[in-house]
Amino acid sequence: MGALKIARFPLFLTLVLAIVLLVAPGRAELIVHVYVLVLAAIGLGHLLAAMRNELPPRRPSPFDAALNKRGRPAQRIPELERMEREVALGLATAFDLHYRLRPRLRRIAAELLAARRGIDLDASPDAAHRALGDDAWEIVRGDREPPHERFAAGLDIASLRLAVSALEAL
Repeated sequence: MGALKIARFPLFLTLVLAIVLLVAPGRAELIVHVYVLVLAAIGLGHLLAAMRNELPPRRPSPFDAALNKRGRPAQRIPELERMEREVALGLATAFDLHYRLRPRLRRIAAELLAARRGIDLDASPDAAHRALGDDAWEIVRGDREPPHERFAAGLDIASLRLAVSALEAL
């Protein structure tokens, strides 16, 4: 069955050759050369296909595998990105410090004080102030007033570092 399938097209070409030789006998040499060239191309194509089927499956070499090995890009945690934005905004303006960064720091402080020291941030402000220190307390205290100037300077980086250190020390 496979041999008959392979032989169909060359048989068709031979029939075409005979018809073309009858129609244009003066060009017989050129027509035969083209016929032989096409048959050779068909034969080479089948030979290459047979050779390709006999080869073992291609696997990348260790060198190629090492070149193509790309680690997945690190996926950023959305909550961490949000916190980074809040810190950047809180450092920029007093409004963002008060309404974006401060509530997050306040939640963190309240949870750490309650879990590690047994202190309620709102119910025991004096104990919370002593545990946090002045820098962190100034940011998280409950009676902190909103800024009068919306675009005034936010928190400076040194104060933020001191506040975060105080939270970490809890």
